[in-house]
Amino acid sequence: MKKDLARIVCKFGGSSVAGTEKIKNVALRVKSLQEQGNEVIVVVSAMGDTTDDLLELAAAVGNDLNLREMDALLATGEQQSAALLALTLDKIGCKAISLTGWQAGVKSDSNYSKARINGIDTSRVEKELSSGKIIIIAGFQGLSREGDVTTLGRGGSDTSAVALAASLGAKRCMIFTDVEGVYTADPRIVKDASKLRSISYEEMLEMASLGAVVMQPRAVEFAMLYKVEVEVRSSFNLEPGTIITEVANMEQQRIVTGIAHDIKCAKIGIFDLPDKPGVASLIFNDLARAGVNVDMVIQSATREEHNDIAFTVCSDDLPLALPVVEKLVEEIGASGMAYGDKVAKVSIVGAGMQSNPGVAAAMFAALADENINIEMISTSEIKVSCIVDESKIKAAVKALHKQFELEQING
Repeated sequence: MKKDLARIVCKFGGSSVAGTEKIKNVALRVKSLQEQGNEVIVVVSAMGDTTDDLLELAAAVGNDLNLREMDALLATGEQQSAALLALTLDKIGCKAISLTGWQAGVKSDSNYSKARINGIDTSRVEKELSSGKIIIIAGFQGLSREGDVTTLGRGGSDTSAVALAASLGAKRCMIFTDVEGVYTADPRIVKDASKLRSISYEEMLEMASLGAVVMQPRAVEFAMLYKVEVEVRSSFNLEPGTIITEVANMEQQRIVTGIAHDIKCAKIGIFDLPDKPGVASLIFNDLARAGVNVDMVIQSATREEHNDIAFTVCSDDLPLALPVVEKLVEEIGASGMAYGDKVAKVSIVGAGMQSNPGVAAAMFAALADENINIEMISTSEIKVSCIVDESKIKAAVKALHKQFELEQING
């Protein structure tokens, strides 16, 4: 990289490239960044609803489709966006080249549909940058050791962008999307939600993991691990966004930073498990082997050498989890199981919670005032999460935003 040039990785989401006019706007923005003296690498998602359209086409074939072939199909959406943006840049006088994920050197494992990046060979990208080109890379995809196309899961283009920024030594990774930054709550639910000027890696990781859809959690993990500064900002205006970075002494500035919620939750309970070593290990190892990620876990007090255990999973994983649990009930000798997908998770997140007692109590009081029953509770140093009835989630978010006066946060 030339000493007088700053290197920037930009990621544009599906709403930002949803049609040729929007792609033209992206091209002009990218051209402007290059004219400011930057080396620019762009990561793109599929146009608009392209991924959903491809999934619909595949669904017409049948159920339980081969995941390798699904990845080969879904990866084409990002390739369309990359090629169209490169063509558009060429038309406005910019040297540009589009690369697939594997042409850009993105290497992954073989976990189709949920692959993880193992490393990036940046030699091709460095070569193209040295010739003064803008590099457009198809996000969301990589290449396995076996030479197969893989995809990185929903929101995987965020991970592609941050991983590339880390590998290329970029000054900043800019995530351009359809919102202006990270808010204290979903502004579609809370009208007076405030945009944050900055948020720590740890808080953003919790927010993303708990349902805030601004960034994929794995992308935040990458940023935190490799100390990549990330800015989330709008594709449609020039307003500054939210900086995700290391923020010193944030706990002195605010106790609770934001409210996250997730409606894609399901709850599973197993009753009268034998209270002996190895039972929990058996349950959660079998679920892991089935590709089910377990979130909150609660075990009841022992009674007559038996107890109950309840946990949550993503509602999309419920069809995978139920056969595993039903089989385990018989093997372990439990009395039965139950499940439900009409639940949602609401969480408060803030670095300041570590040194301020009474935050959880204030959360529970706010929910009680709205007659919202708490079904499960999970805590960490910087978050408290509650499972509530799905129909109450909007009321819960509004009540907690008001309780912690987050409308007054402005950075």
